[in-house]
This record gives sequence, structure tokens and C-alpha cells, in this order.
Amino acid sequence: MTVEAEQLRGELAALGVLPGAVVLVHCSLRSIGRHVAGGADGLRDALLELLGEPGTLVVPAQSRSKSTTSKEFRRAVARLSPAEFEHYVATVPGFDAKSTPSEGMGALAESVRTHPEAHRSAHPTASFAALGRHAQALTASHPLDCVLGDRSPLGWMSQAGASVLLLGVGYDKCTAFHLGEDRSICPDRSYRFKVGNGWLEVPDAHDYDDSDFTKLGAMFEAKHANSVLHGKVGDATCRLFPLALAADFAAKQLPGLRVAA
Repeated sequence: MTVEAEQLRGELAALGVLPGAVVLVHCSLRSIGRHVAGGADGLRDALLELLGEPGTLVVPAQSRSKSTTSKEFRRAVARLSPAEFEHYVATVPGFDAKSTPSEGMGALAESVRTHPEAHRSAHPTASFAALGRHAQALTASHPLDCVLGDRSPLGWMSQAGASVLLLGVGYDKCTAFHLGEDRSICPDRSYRFKVGNGWLEVPDAHDYDDSDFTKLGAMFEAKHANSVLHGKVGDATCRLFPLALAADFAAKQLPGLRVAA
């Protein structure tokens, strides 16, 4: 059966996605069902129609292979000879906010990113793309040394009362937890980014780890059961909750969680 636009809007509204909201969506389109009317564009448009003119739809648009320090980059060069490695480093396309595809963020993220009215933050590995009333404001500032901290779009969304929608994915995809991690427990690290035709060195940034986010998510739900809304969109299990609440919880709980581990 095809999941039609009317069903998408109805089930998203029943979950708690309301007109005028700012919503950061992490999504597995496939989890909704075999056939979604209009595909990723259909889901995007259903969300935008539901959020209305005052609302804002946000997605992660990360492209981590643009950093030599990322797992994705190291995986790509793992079996290269020294000569092949030098060639790869010299020729890998640099980040361009207008044209660089997101990597591993899903079909909805690419549908939002490629929309002609979308805005995207300028961080080469951890950008966000957005559509709607606040899209330009929330993506306007994303310093290279603030990957997922308070000066990134995550910080803007936290201050603005945004919500997180996990649509067919689990807490291991919850970027909001990184905002709390950044505030409390992140060790320092340096980054090397490819932007345009050149490499940029950023010595004073933070290192992130999402390996315990599934456990953290279970703790979050147990503590804030009344703040996490549950529902289904097609066949997808979904959760909707305040971004700031998740970030604050992560900031308080991650130090103890990681010491215990």
C-alpha cells in the first residue's frame, strides 16, 4: 500500500508536529513503508504543509568525509598506497555549502538540502539544512571550531524551543545529545577540513562520541516519559521531544555514564 500525503500529515499531527514549530528531523524514509507518495519530496512537503508558513523544517546535512580526521575519511583511504593517498588528498572535492551532498543522512535530508529555497550552514562536516521561516537565521552562523556546540545551529534551535523528531530511527541518531556532550564532557581535538580547493586546520574544537546514545536515550525516556511523544507514521516508530530538554539531560548524565563504562 502507498502511504499518501493525507495520511502523513494526519499521523504527524497526531504525534504532535504543530504549525509554527521548529523541528529537527532524523529520518529513515524506508521505515515508513515500501511506497511513500512522492518519496522523500512527498514527506518533505507534508512536513512543510503541516508546519505552515511560521514553521521551520531542519535536517542534518553532514559530510564528514571532508575531514582527514573523520572515520569516513580514514575508511576511504585505508587501503591506498602512499602515492594513492597523496592523490586522494589532493583531488577530493572540498566542501561547498551549495553543492556538496550530505553523507549518510538519508533521503529526506537530501530532499531538504536540494530544495531551491533551502538554507545550509557552512560547517564542512556538520552542517544543517533548513526550510521555512527561520531557516536563514538558524543556519547563518556555524563556526569551524564549534562543530555541534552552542554556537552551532543546534544551539540556536535549543534557544528557540525546537523539537526533535526521530522518524523511524533511534536515539543513536539524536544529534541533540551532542549539544549536551559538547557542554560537559567533550575532549579537545584538532580538525583538518577540505573547503573549496584548500585544507584548513582548526586546532581548538571538540571530539564527539555517539556510541552510548542508545543507552542514554533509554535513560532519557525513563526520566522524561511525559515529555517524549510516541506515535507511528506509516510503519515507522516515531518520537517527538524538546531539543533543549534532551541536550540538558545529556550534559548532566554523560559524564557519569562514561565514567561508569
